[in-house]
Amino acid sequence: MIRAQTDFRERVAEIEAYLAFVQKIEAGDTLLIQRDSQMPAYASTDQKNLIRTFQASAFLLLYNLMESTVSNAIEAIFDEFSNRGTSFDSCRPTIRRVVLGNLKQHNLDDILPDLNSLSIDIVTKTFQKNKIVSGNVDAKKIRDVADEYGFARPSADGNPLLTVKTSRNDLAHGSKSFAEVGRDYTIAQIISIKEKVVAYLDAMLINVTTYINQQHYLAAPDRP
Repeated sequence: MIRAQTDFRERVAEIEAYLAFVQKIEAGDTLLIQRDSQMPAYASTDQKNLIRTFQASAFLLLYNLMESTVSNAIEAIFDEFSNRGTSFDSCRPTIRRVVLGNLKQHNLDDILPDLNSLSIDIVTKTFQKNKIVSGNVDAKKIRDVADEYGFARPSADGNPLLTVKTSRNDLAHGSKSFAEVGRDYTIAQIISIKEKVVAYLDAMLINVTTYINQQHYLAAPDRP
């Protein structure tokens, strides 16, 4: 779980540095100038459009944070299974359903050589990190994942995650240009969205940490 938390903090710091840079440019505290002439690099209209592109790009960074944090948190759960040699029979029913669902996504001829100790290997060898989420992360998805694995839902405000996902999808699918998305939100609004997204993801990581440390993935009689 430490790796997931470290990655989360590093990505948050990256986003905060980026937003601080954009905020300084918008406020005029940082100027984009040409090296040789020391004159402004862009006309005011061009710079305004560039700032909008910067602001829209923030949603890509935030969505990347959301998707990576969820994926890393679930990977941490399966790392725990691997480290402890957790068997299928000892898992709570919710985890057994997850494992069987993971198995269904494999070609049996491909996965069979890896299943040497069936009750243990079936738990960890069927896991595929890239199958956890794919372009569909928001608070509802995280709540569904929490229910699926059996850890507590985050209690923080999750509405901004939908805003991030929608803006990201608009950009990824070409429904809106970067200038259009950037025009819809001020840098102050994006910073506020970032703070709420970070708080929600942090709450999720705390709940997953508790889930792992207290071994809530085990069936009740098997818990310490």
